[in-house]
Amino acid sequence: MLKRLFSLLPAFIKGDTSSALSAGNTQTKRIIPRDEHNISRANISRGAVSAMKRLNDEGFEAYLVGGGVRDLLLDGHPKDFDLATNATPEQVRQIFRGARIIGRRFKIVHVRMGRELIEVTTFRDNHTESESERDSHQADSGMLLRDNVFGTLETDSARRDFTINALYYTSKDFTVVDYEGGLDDLKKRQIRMIGDPLTRYKEDPVRMLRAVRFAAKLGFNIEPNTAAPIAPNAELIGQVSSSRLFDESLKLFMAGSATATFSLLRDYGLLAYLFPQTEALLQRGDAKAEKLIEHALVNTDKRIRNDQRVTPAFIFAALLWPVVKEKQEALMASEKLTPLVALGQAASAVVSQQLAAISIPKRFLIPMREIWDLQLRLPNRAGKRAFVTFGHERFRAAYDFLLLRESAGENFDGLGQWWTDFQVANEEGREAMVQNMTGPKGRSRRRSPRKKPANPA
Repeated sequence: MLKRLFSLLPAFIKGDTSSALSAGNTQTKRIIPRDEHNISRANISRGAVSAMKRLNDEGFEAYLVGGGVRDLLLDGHPKDFDLATNATPEQVRQIFRGARIIGRRFKIVHVRMGRELIEVTTFRDNHTESESERDSHQADSGMLLRDNVFGTLETDSARRDFTINALYYTSKDFTVVDYEGGLDDLKKRQIRMIGDPLTRYKEDPVRMLRAVRFAAKLGFNIEPNTAAPIAPNAELIGQVSSSRLFDESLKLFMAGSATATFSLLRDYGLLAYLFPQTEALLQRGDAKAEKLIEHALVNTDKRIRNDQRVTPAFIFAALLWPVVKEKQEALMASEKLTPLVALGQAASAVVSQQLAAISIPKRFLIPMREIWDLQLRLPNRAGKRAFVTFGHERFRAAYDFLLLRESAGENFDGLGQWWTDFQVANEEGREAMVQNMTGPKGRSRRRSPRKKPANPA
C-alpha cells in the first residue's frame, strides 16, 4: 500500500510533523515526485483530469485535493474528485460552459464534465485578512458565517480541516504537495486537526462530525489533541442549520461505515444533537432499541458494500422507531387509543421533535411513515388484505423492516417467513396461503347475517 512511499518520507520531511499547526507556525513544504508515490492518472476520473488541464491551459494552478488524493494514496477508489485552484469562482465559471457558482458561506463552482460533476474551489486565505463582511464574517461564538477570502496554495492548505485532507496532486508534473504533515498522519493512521482544534470546531462545528466520519470510514484513530475538545463542546452542533445536518447525516450513515460511525457519535456525545430522542432512549438502557438500531446499521453497511440500494427513509425509520413504539404504547395505555390511532399520534410527535434537529425532506419523511404504518397492516392478512398490502408501494421496505425487527429479537409467530413464502408463491399458492390461515390473526371470518327486525304485531 503506502509502504514504499513512507520508506521515502525521511528524505522529504524536515522538522516535527506530529504537533498540530498553530497560528504563526509553518510546516515544511514537501513535494513528492511521480516515481515516489502511487497515484496514477488511470485511477483519476477523466473529467477531473480534463478540468485540471483546462485550468492549466488558461494559466491557472489546479490541484486534485482532499479525499480523492487521500484515498488514492491509500489504494482506494474515490467516487468523487474535488479541485482547488487560484482562479476565482467567476473565472472558473467563464472557463467552463454551464458551470454554476453555489453557496454563500463558502463559494463552490460546480463544473459539469460529461456526466461527471466536479467541485472546484478557489484557494482560501485566513478570514481575518478580509476588509469586507461580504467576503468574511464570523459570529461572536467563533463560527464562520462567510468564508470567501482567497489566497495561495499554502494558505489554502492551512485552511483545510484535517492534515490527511490537505494533500494536493497536480497533473502538470504529477507531484503530491504536502504542507501539513498529512502523509505522516496517513502512516500513523490518525485524524489530526490543522491549527487549534477548539478554534477550528468553533469556526465550523460540523468538523466534529467529519472527524468521527473519517475515523470510522478509514479505521483511523482521532489524534488526542483533536479528540479532546469534541465531547465537551458537542453542543456546538446545535448552531448548525438543520438542513445542513441532514446532508451530513447522509454522509455519516450512507458511506458503508454506519455501525462504527454510530458508536463514535455516542462516544463523543454527538448523537444527542442529531437524534436527541433516540439517544435519550438509549441512555435509559433500552436493550431492544439498541439491538434494532445495531442490526439496521449493520444491514445498511452490508448493502452499501454490495452496491445494493439503500434509502435514507429506511435508516431514519430504524433510528426513530423505538421512540415511536414507546410513545405509541404509552398513548394506548394512558389514552386508551387503538394501535393505529396511537401510532399516528406518536409518529407525528416524534417527527415534529426530530425536525428541530435534522430537517428531513418530505421525500423521505413520507416513505418513513408508510414503513411504520405498514407494520400494523402486515399481520392482517385475512381476505384480500394480504394482496392489498402486497401491492403497496412501500411493501418491500416494510417487509425488510419487519425482518429487521425479528432479527433484533421481536417475536411475530413466523410472520416474516409467511411473507417471504407469499412473495415467491404463484397466484394460486398465495390464494391457498390466505385460505389456509387459521386462528384469530389469520382466519377470514364471515359476518353473521343481520337479523331482520320482527314485524310489529
